[in-house]
Amino acid sequence: MRIFEYENKDTRQILALGPESNGNFSFFYQNKLYFSEDFGDLLIDKNFHNYKTGLSKFLSANNFRPDIILTDSHPLYKTTTLGRNLAKKYPARLIQIQHHLAHIFSAIGDKTLLTRNYQLEKALGITLDGTGYGSDDKIWGGEIFRISKSKFQILNQIPQLKLQIERIGHLENQVMIGGDLAIKEPARMLIGILSKFLPKESIYPHIRKYYSAQEFEVLYNQSQQKFNCIETSSTGRILDAVSVLLGFCGNQRNYKHEPIELLEKNSAKPYLDLKPEISKDSDGNHILSTTYLFNYILKYLHKNKDISDGDRNRLAATAQLYIAQGLYRIISDADFEIRDFYLAGGIANNKIISGYLDSKGAYASRTIPRGDAGLSFGQIVFYLSGH
Repeated sequence: MRIFEYENKDTRQILALGPESNGNFSFFYQNKLYFSEDFGDLLIDKNFHNYKTGLSKFLSANNFRPDIILTDSHPLYKTTTLGRNLAKKYPARLIQIQHHLAHIFSAIGDKTLLTRNYQLEKALGITLDGTGYGSDDKIWGGEIFRISKSKFQILNQIPQLKLQIERIGHLENQVMIGGDLAIKEPARMLIGILSKFLPKESIYPHIRKYYSAQEFEVLYNQSQQKFNCIETSSTGRILDAVSVLLGFCGNQRNYKHEPIELLEKNSAKPYLDLKPEISKDSDGNHILSTTYLFNYILKYLHKNKDISDGDRNRLAATAQLYIAQGLYRIISDADFEIRDFYLAGGIANNKIISGYLDSKGAYASRTIPRGDAGLSFGQIVFYLSGH
């Protein structure tokens, strides 16, 4: 258990239960923020048992009874269910916090730990990860948020500061064929993406090593009919699909982040001729096209039929740089004064993406983990910041 001094006027006991993939919890009381160990993937029964045992011992040893319980907004996470049960037990107020906002505020809290007098006023945040439940019931993971604090008046009281948060951009939504199965079999993502600009007969050669013609037919039709499919703006799923297309990983994820780690490991100097393609949707959100990225890669592969390993290595780096450059261009074009600029989420650990955004002034966590293992910390910072 790590303990940080974190000054805030809130006198209540606040418990944050974090996500599911990297289980950890945080607790705030009397200007102290307690940050637990990472218990690992809570979908593994042993890890979830250890998580609940560790939480129970922590609360009992300190005689804590939380007034506020914070969970992820995903309705099916084990930690969300646990939060509901604990809220009835104590009783406590239950508040669900969107996954990617917790990531951003984890980075904001990290900066606060290093800069004691730091005050959040205006900020832009990029969150890049694999899976997070979005407010539109889609799976997010390549998001840009605009954050500010504004005063609002309560009758006969001192004006209060309240957070104003707007999602202003994201990666283009792509189809996860079979939902979570597309995480385990990244070639499913590739089929969905390529079907946006290639005829069916031109897609199969790129995935024939993973599926029979009959299996491909089923998956292709599934994607066209949107049956058991979900849309995602996830950076992780895009990089998975690039890794499969370039042959760095197979169609079975042996451990978390395997396709992305292999893509990064096999990266070399990027090509610099690929410029971000950005559009706006009907709500005014900026959309970075990822279909355009795959079109570029395939044109290069077709033009150079005897492509070398070195070329594939350069294309791997190009794909990662394209995402970083595209998201930064959206931020640069936004009608918003950039005072603070944050990068968060598990893919903030990617050296190519984080390196580029760091060169543009992004702040990524240095003390708290950037991925889900730092999410409960971010949940508390979000709440204390004036949700």
